[in-house]
Amino acid sequence: MFKIGWFSTGRDQAARDLLQTVWQHIDKGEIKAELEFVFSNREPGESGQSDLFFKLVAEYRLPLICFSSQKFKAEVGDEPDWRLRYDREVMKRLQGFQPDLCVLAGYMLIVGEEMCHHYKMINLHPAAPGGPAGTWQEVIWKLIENGAKQTGVMMHLVTPELDKGPPVTCCTFQIRGEPFDKYWKEIKSLSVGEIKARQGEDNSLFKMIRQHGLAREFPLIVATIKAFSEGRVRIEEGKVVSASGEVLKSYDLTEEIESELHLL
Repeated sequence: MFKIGWFSTGRDQAARDLLQTVWQHIDKGEIKAELEFVFSNREPGESGQSDLFFKLVAEYRLPLICFSSQKFKAEVGDEPDWRLRYDREVMKRLQGFQPDLCVLAGYMLIVGEEMCHHYKMINLHPAAPGGPAGTWQEVIWKLIENGAKQTGVMMHLVTPELDKGPPVTCCTFQIRGEPFDKYWKEIKSLSVGEIKARQGEDNSLFKMIRQHGLAREFPLIVATIKAFSEGRVRIEEGKVVSASGEVLKSYDLTEEIESELHLL
C-alpha cells in the first residue's frame, strides 16, 4: 500500500477540508493509499482551530504526532539554526514511519534542507509551472499586471527555497475568453496600483481568477496523490519521472481535472 505522510499546522477550516477530502477518497477506495501519519507543528491547546483539526484526525483514527515549533523556539531561543534543530527533532519523532510521499497541506513552516533530502515532499502552489511566485494574492496581481492569458495550479517538490522546487504535477486554465474578457475590458486603462487603490481584492477580475484557481486546488491534490499511488508518476533523485522512466518537466493533469470539474 502506498503510504502518505501528512504535514499540517491545522490552522483553519481549509486544513480540515483538505484532510477530509483526501481521507474520503481513500476510504471509498478511489485512491489506493493510506495516510500513515499526520504531523503538526502545533500541540493541543495552542489554537482552537488546530484543536478542531486534531479532533478530525482522531475521528479518522490516524496516528497524530504533534511537536510545537512555537514552544521549541521559545526554549532554544531565536538562534539562526533553530529551524534546522527543530526539523531534526521532528525526524526523530517520525523514525517509525516510512512514507512514500509527504504532502504539505497548510504546513506553515519552511522545511529545511536536511528534511527535504530525507523525505519526498510536495506542496501546492497557486500558479502554473513558470508562473509567478508568492502567495495566491501576489500571483493574481502579477498575472493581471502582465496581462497573462493562462494560469493554473501545481504541486511542486519542496526545497529549502520557498516555492522554488521543480513542478511535479500541474493543471492549467485560460483566463481569456468567457467569462474573463469583460473583466479585462473593465481594467484596460488602469494600472495594478490603481486597481488595488480603488477596489483591492474586490476587483471582479481578481475574484474570477481566484475562483477558477481555487476550484482546481483540491482536485489537483487528490489527482496527484492518485497518480503517485498508481505509479503513473514518481520522484527519483529530485526529478519527476513517468511510469516508463521518462523524465518530465511536470506531470500534466489538466485533462483529468477538467473532466472532473465538468461532472460537478
